[in-house]
Amino acid sequence: MSTVIELTDLCAPELDVYARLTEAQLRSRLEPEKGVFIAESPKVIGTALDAGLEPVSLLMEPRHLEGQGMALMDRCPEVPVYTGAPELLEKLTGYRLSRGILCAMRRPAPADAAEICENARRIAVLEGVVDATNIGAIFRSAAALGMDAVLLSPTCCDPLNRRAVRVSMGTVFQIPWAVLERWPQDMNLLRALGFQTAAMALCGDSVSLDDPRLEACGRLAVVLGAEGDGLARSTVAACDYTVRIPMAHGVDSLNVAAASAVAFWQLRRK
Repeated sequence: MSTVIELTDLCAPELDVYARLTEAQLRSRLEPEKGVFIAESPKVIGTALDAGLEPVSLLMEPRHLEGQGMALMDRCPEVPVYTGAPELLEKLTGYRLSRGILCAMRRPAPADAAEICENARRIAVLEGVVDATNIGAIFRSAAALGMDAVLLSPTCCDPLNRRAVRVSMGTVFQIPWAVLERWPQDMNLLRALGFQTAAMALCGDSVSLDDPRLEACGRLAVVLGAEGDGLARSTVAACDYTVRIPMAHGVDSLNVAAASAVAFWQLRRK
């Protein structure tokens, strides 16, 4: 049975993970095996547990000890549960807890890009997407609309960033993903795995998203770039196709998260 610890001292070092560590410190770049991340809300925490991730501690308002938190405590009987008045927890975290429950969890071991793409037919490749909300939204669309995996350049926001996890609604635990440490050189890895590449970019020689050649690709990687600047010119030049979304009213582009959803739907495996 979980040990419930009522908070009276917000300076307790056990609480650093929830309030006083930066995302970089949580990630523990120098010692990844010690890295943690924060999952928020019963649904997201439950999805992480379903994926086999290891909880470290729970933080919740007292009302959840006999409510939504009880099921989580039953699943994590050896994990300490910190609780306190909502006003106290708000002082700790700096904001009112969304749905009242947080869970600190161990980061999973980094995945190998070639391994998660071995049996994939449709993947998303993200270059320099730094906004956590966009990362979370892209993962949610990728999971919902038929992508088999997501690959990220080293300059992308961490998918286990607290906001990214929350916006994704836990889909970061459901769809395989990996970081490409040598991007754009790793474009060669995609070719070796038999993928054709489609760069989402505004160029004169681009093809429409509904071009039948794209749907006919046996293995296709949809490559999306950073907010504002988009993909690097060298990345676009290295791809097999440059793809545009047909638009009306003179609109030239969509937010990268919105564009990803449109592209994933159109290019999903039929």
